[in-house]
Amino acid sequence: MIPAAFEYFAPQSVSEAIGLLEKHGDDAKLLAGGHSLLPIMKLRLAQPKVIVDIGRIGGLDGIKADGQKIAIGALATHDAIEHSAVLKAQCPLLPETAAVIGDMQVRNRGTIGGSMAHADPAADYPAAILALDAEVVATGPRGARTIPAGQFFVEMLTTALKPNEIVTEVRVPVLARGTGAAYAKHPHPASGYAVVGVAAVVAVSGGKCQRAAIGITGVAGKAYRATAVEQALVGKPLDEASVANAAAHAADGADPQGDLYASGQFRAHLATVYTKRAVLQAASRAK
Repeated sequence: MIPAAFEYFAPQSVSEAIGLLEKHGDDAKLLAGGHSLLPIMKLRLAQPKVIVDIGRIGGLDGIKADGQKIAIGALATHDAIEHSAVLKAQCPLLPETAAVIGDMQVRNRGTIGGSMAHADPAADYPAAILALDAEVVATGPRGARTIPAGQFFVEMLTTALKPNEIVTEVRVPVLARGTGAAYAKHPHPASGYAVVGVAAVVAVSGGKCQRAAIGITGVAGKAYRATAVEQALVGKPLDEASVANAAAHAADGADPQGDLYASGQFRAHLATVYTKRAVLQAASRAK
């Protein structure tokens, strides 16, 4: 199908883009990579009157480390994140996650900022962002503010962003020694979205888990931290039995969603299976 008619703007700066959002209000939609917005526009499920294309704004696609954190520009593509030497060395969970997003065309055009702002409940990044305790930088008329990952995802397709704010950066920690991370995913065979995706970050010392962070996507209306799993892992050896016992709590407190492909019950089961896989893989990488 063909989208409904709209006005198109391509601002050259963040401040210009914010000005356009303020001017056009609810009539405006931001376009970054476009792989979430354009398909629903073609189906006329979304009919914005104004498109603000931020894809040409310079300086928003860098990936830089400062020793403790890595700052990722909102326009960094999934492909750039997958192949970033900085991230592979200091926070390999994100490249591993980016590598299984969609297909090559999606990874070449889609951006981390666009994915975060869209907040699809089956997107891959949210699980990793939550497990990493990352931060999202949002810029609006009053300047920039930092939103902790745990407060960013509000509900399905809804974030803590204000209508006139733009995601400009995502900040992730450099993983410390003795910490391993992994992302395990059951992809939908048609779309590649996560039916269930689990990101695990575990710190190991003396053969036992000292800290665990588990982010899960695809199961509920938004990505979430599996706190019951985390609590069950701490203080335990990360062996097959202990991890399986902890992973059994992967869907605790969640409201598993069902669709034509997978029932809520099946998603809860997959959450247990993939949590176990992700934790064991992360533990094997803790050095």
